[in-house]
Amino acid sequence: MFEKLTQKISDAFRVISGKATITEKNIDDAVETIKMALLEADVNLRVVRRFINATIEEAKGEKVLRAVDPGQQFIKIVHDKLVSFLGDTKQDLRLKGPDTLSVILILGLQGSGKTTSSAKLALRLKKEGRKPLLVACDLVRPAAIEQLAVLGNQIGIPVYKEISATDSVKVYKEALQWSRQNMIDTMIIDTTGRLQIDEAMMEELSRLKTASSPDELLLVADAMTGQSAVDIAKTFDEKIGLTGVVLTKFDSDTRGGAALSLKTITGKPLKFVGLGEKPENFEPFHPDRIASRILGMGDVVSLVEKAQEVIDQKEAEVLAKKIEKETFTLEDWLTQIRSIKKMGSIQSMLDMIPGMAGQFSEEDIDKEDLKIQEAILSSMTRQERSNHLIIGSSRRTRIARGSGTSVAEVARLIKKFEKMRTIMKKITKMNKNPAAAQSMMSRFQKRFK
Repeated sequence: MFEKLTQKISDAFRVISGKATITEKNIDDAVETIKMALLEADVNLRVVRRFINATIEEAKGEKVLRAVDPGQQFIKIVHDKLVSFLGDTKQDLRLKGPDTLSVILILGLQGSGKTTSSAKLALRLKKEGRKPLLVACDLVRPAAIEQLAVLGNQIGIPVYKEISATDSVKVYKEALQWSRQNMIDTMIIDTTGRLQIDEAMMEELSRLKTASSPDELLLVADAMTGQSAVDIAKTFDEKIGLTGVVLTKFDSDTRGGAALSLKTITGKPLKFVGLGEKPENFEPFHPDRIASRILGMGDVVSLVEKAQEVIDQKEAEVLAKKIEKETFTLEDWLTQIRSIKKMGSIQSMLDMIPGMAGQFSEEDIDKEDLKIQEAILSSMTRQERSNHLIIGSSRRTRIARGSGTSVAEVARLIKKFEKMRTIMKKITKMNKNPAAAQSMMSRFQKRFK
């Protein structure tokens, strides 16, 4: 995410980082590098000018030039300005209480990910304790109704649809009655989308808005389209009125022009981002966390939150005891691999670790290795995963055949597991005995000097 922008800004920071004192020329050079980085990232020119002017004004003040660590002070200024331009703080949905029905209109052009985002939002609200209903009001795009129905079935959320309907307002009114009868507290309406903005679409959306009096009007836009996404948001806001924006394909956006321009140009907050194809890959937008990731500072808070979503605390405690007693099995390893996969791509997790953003590309990460490990482990019986010592020659041959790998790869995995288990036990002991940990570290350092 934003790899190119992160790299260029890191280059700018290197110009002044670590200097005991910095001059106005140092600041000018660093700011010029940041300016070019923002322009190359497809950030709106007006936004770039405002950002650069605000940064220069504050960076050339006495506070920075005479600071104990002027380099760090400059980085903080850039971070704070980024947070401001991204929207300052996370913006929650403005929904009524659970006893009163809330309505969310999902707007956007065809191909932006509108229908998928509707389902993702519904799943998120369901996890938060609400009872959502998806309403199929995209009566133009072929298969839009069926797609929403399939997605709703996958995530266990009801979908109101009328196959032969031609009037979205009529569908909404029927869905409203159904909602009241079934104790629904949130209606998420997937509206008509077209390949481009036209009067017919805007007229229908205006009618639906008038009829439903929505609490939220969220535009779904493709982050990969850069300034086009910003222009589309501006037009929708002028014609219909928006309360927020959802950016899809956010994890694939290497530039960041849309995210950095939206708030300044439209005045509307970015509320959610789509980070993959799975229903769970949908998150609230945190300006401060994204600013930290752009600057290569990582996003540990989001990483921890992702881990908490897929790892049960009690299971983690049981796992820790198994590691300590050396009873960690291949069954436990398979469980951990599947948990990691639920957290998202390895690339996205690396980007959340401070200093790791932009250090590895997709090509550098051996994603196939995890797949191979999972295939081998899945081809074992539960008894074999519980006691790897029983896996002899004939069993390895069978496992290799079942996983589409070789006997050598199966043997390599078992050897890796045994080594990993030994290391994990040593780490556990070190955490309990700081003196022993220091002694081990000293021996390690002397050995490799």
